Amino acid sequence: MERVDLVAIVGSCAPERASHAERAALASGRMLIPARRLALSPDPIEEALALAPWAERPGGALAEFPAGVRMTELIGALADESSPVRLTGVVCVADALHLLDDLQRDTYAARRHTEPSGITGIEYTAHAALTAAQLEYASTIILANWDSLPTSELSTVMALASSLSPKARLRLDRSGVEAPEPGATYETDQERPGWVAILNEDHDPHMTDPRVAALRYEQLRPFHPGRLLRLLNERVEPGEFGTIIRSAGFCRLATRPRVIAEWNHVGSMFSLEPLASDDRLLPDDEILALGQDLAVIGLDLRRRELVAALDEAALTDREAAAGPTSWAEFSDPFPAWHTADEHPR
Repeated sequence: MERVDLVAIVGSCAPERASHAERAALASGRMLIPARRLALSPDPIEEALALAPWAERPGGALAEFPAGVRMTELIGALADESSPVRLTGVVCVADALHLLDDLQRDTYAARRHTEPSGITGIEYTAHAALTAAQLEYASTIILANWDSLPTSELSTVMALASSLSPKARLRLDRSGVEAPEPGATYETDQERPGWVAILNEDHDPHMTDPRVAALRYEQLRPFHPGRLLRLLNERVEPGEFGTIIRSAGFCRLATRPRVIAEWNHVGSMFSLEPLASDDRLLPDDEILALGQDLAVIGLDLRRRELVAALDEAALTDREAAAGPTSWAEFSDPFPAWHTADEHPR
């Protein structure tokens, strides 16, 4: 069976997202699957996969997804080779007037989640993280309500969006709307996010602004967990080094030296989650990072001071020389991790 061409429309602001989806579907002749329909289903992604094959070819379908859908799950399902659709675009509709606020919200979206065991629970995802991911994985970013911003602020917003998603086309929403531009078929593995480009030394955003900056931080030594948490709470969060909008990458704590963690930070949301244990690596597996490898994107960044502060949170010469047995005695305020072997760390 021939796969149906599908473009996904995402965004945190429902009115702007719905308006653009309706106009884009009309301009392109695609069948529109609105978010209000998908939101009725326990699984909006599966519902979209069930409805899309009804679209007439060659026009295809345009699916507008509710704001709470996770981008990695959306792309993973729609880009899978066994899927009945071919994902050829992700359009993120962002409210330019409130984008900075959306990226710094401290509220959470709740959704029901069923474990493989059949147990159903509630999962919480930060709204700021959802907004960042929508931008990062988009092939096109549409900025709505941009005409309410002064030119200098619009420049900052556009440069920030471009830095978060350097491979995306950036467009201002106007009265008329063009049909979604055809793009390359999405694959399940994506390297679109700006933080990934920074770690790959391939970060080249189309738009720039003096206030928007990015940096890569590398440090072979693990972090002292107590000093790291104090740095985050007492200096980073209050804005001592500028406004850090997004930081992500790989991290090691001295008290858990054989586990590489995923550093994930958007606005006021921060998490460290275990990715892999050195003890469980196969001979051909790649070590993600020996120490710290972090990407930082923000406004008015004081780069030199931030790097110095992160270095201070890493082990000193004396601490590093003492070895892991001594490190295990450090205070560790971060939540316990459960790695693949199910032992807390």
